[in-house]
Amino acid sequence: MQITDGFSVPRRPLDVEDYIDIMRRHRGWIFGPFLLTLVISVVGVYLWPDSYVSQATVKVQPQQVPQNMVQSAVNQAMTDRISSMSQTILSRATLTTIINNFGLYPRERRSMPIEDVIENMKKKIEILPVANVGGPGREVPAFAIQFSYENRFLAQKIVQDLVTRFIDENIRSRGNATFLTAQFMKDEADEAKKKLDDVESRLAEFRVRNNGRLPDQADANSRQLQSLEASSTYLANSISRATQEKLQMEGGLNILKTELADAAKQPQQVTVQKRSEKLDEIDREIEGWQNQLTVLRQKFRDSYPDVQSALQRLSAAQQKREALLKQDSEDTKKAVASAAPLDTQAQKDVRDLNGAILRTQSQISGKDVEIQEYSKQLKEVNDRIKVYQSRLEVVPIGEKQYGDLLRDRDLAKGTYEDLQTKLSKAEIAKEMEDRKQGEVLEPLDPASLPATPTEPRRPMIISLGAGIGLLLGLALAAAREMKDTSLKNLKDVRAYTQMTILGSVPLLENDLVVRRRRRLAWLGWTTACLAAVIVISASIVYYNVTRG
Repeated sequence: MQITDGFSVPRRPLDVEDYIDIMRRHRGWIFGPFLLTLVISVVGVYLWPDSYVSQATVKVQPQQVPQNMVQSAVNQAMTDRISSMSQTILSRATLTTIINNFGLYPRERRSMPIEDVIENMKKKIEILPVANVGGPGREVPAFAIQFSYENRFLAQKIVQDLVTRFIDENIRSRGNATFLTAQFMKDEADEAKKKLDDVESRLAEFRVRNNGRLPDQADANSRQLQSLEASSTYLANSISRATQEKLQMEGGLNILKTELADAAKQPQQVTVQKRSEKLDEIDREIEGWQNQLTVLRQKFRDSYPDVQSALQRLSAAQQKREALLKQDSEDTKKAVASAAPLDTQAQKDVRDLNGAILRTQSQISGKDVEIQEYSKQLKEVNDRIKVYQSRLEVVPIGEKQYGDLLRDRDLAKGTYEDLQTKLSKAEIAKEMEDRKQGEVLEPLDPASLPATPTEPRRPMIISLGAGIGLLLGLALAAAREMKDTSLKNLKDVRAYTQMTILGSVPLLENDLVVRRRRRLAWLGWTTACLAAVIVISASIVYYNVTRG
């Protein structure tokens, strides 16, 4: 029968008997990796230091005083405050102190930089939130502190120390926060008081400087102005009346002087007559200006330009008349002195006329004094009217500045009172924290003393190592089998040669050689197994000795 080319014949399918035969032929390659990985995993897992986890639970005790009565100055969320405290407690300086105080990580400190040791310790510390604890309606937030270390007693002490540090840090941070808040509010209140004092000082200075011209005095100023204007009108009327009476007296004086001149029959008669006509003209002018001034005062104030112009013209006419009267009096005296002696009756008439003239002149002088007094009073009243008018005119300008000062005063006062209220609350909150009646941390569960290590998980690691060794042995056996292309049994001969098998000749070996090879194999595997048992036992004994 023709033989098929071996390169083109695929491997035949394997059955259970073939797999058993393969495992029998490669049993050393399968058992060897299994035993090796088993020994390595057992030795490694027992030389791996135990890691004990100690845990403590800390609860957040709310403040003892109700929130609606005393508001805490710390409004940061608990999770944020725990995170902030964790950063402080797990700082390099704090962890270095803990490591030195408790003698942690002696081997690592000899072989590693302290920064790496601190980082390793940070990884072993965990701050975990815990579901609210307490009965229904009394839930309070809490968190757990865990630390993993090879010495369970030291792990417990470290957790106790961390709990104490958290409690102390919470008290310190809350006390510091309330102190800084109270100090800040005090500084702000002092600054607000300075601003309030400054505004009140400027307001008082403005009131003193503008006394009588303040916007809230406008009504009083207006009433006073009306009273002064009434007084001014009365005085002006009095002056006008006295002036008219004076004019009448002066007219009578002129008549007396005319009669005296006629009695004296002096040549100055024509001159006196001319002067009397001029005096009458001036009197009419004065009377016209007085009438015009009376009409203007009924419509306008004395500060009005037309009223001022009329007053000036009236004053000029009065001065002109006074000068003319003075000149006429001097001329009359000269005429009388130079006149010839008169007869007795004429002399008597002249004396009577002179007496009447003197009396009239005296009355005129009295009227002049009266007019001057009225004019003086009128001037004083008009000056006061101008003062009050200026106050009323300045009010619109000062009103804005005064209103701004009042508004600034009210704003500064409101700010100061608000800051005083906040300062009082901050001081009460500080007092509450000083008495430790605010929110505090309290141990809920003390640091536990772990009985069993959490790491390493020895059964799982040993099983995993044995499984890996077994898989590695099977992989090696499969690889050797794939590489070996020899014919192993009659099935291979029939499948690959396509020939009929008439008979088979067993492999003939020397019995001595076979026994010797088996004895050596048994001795080798026995030694390996004993060595594995010894190594495993030694690692277990070492673990128990060092653990104790």
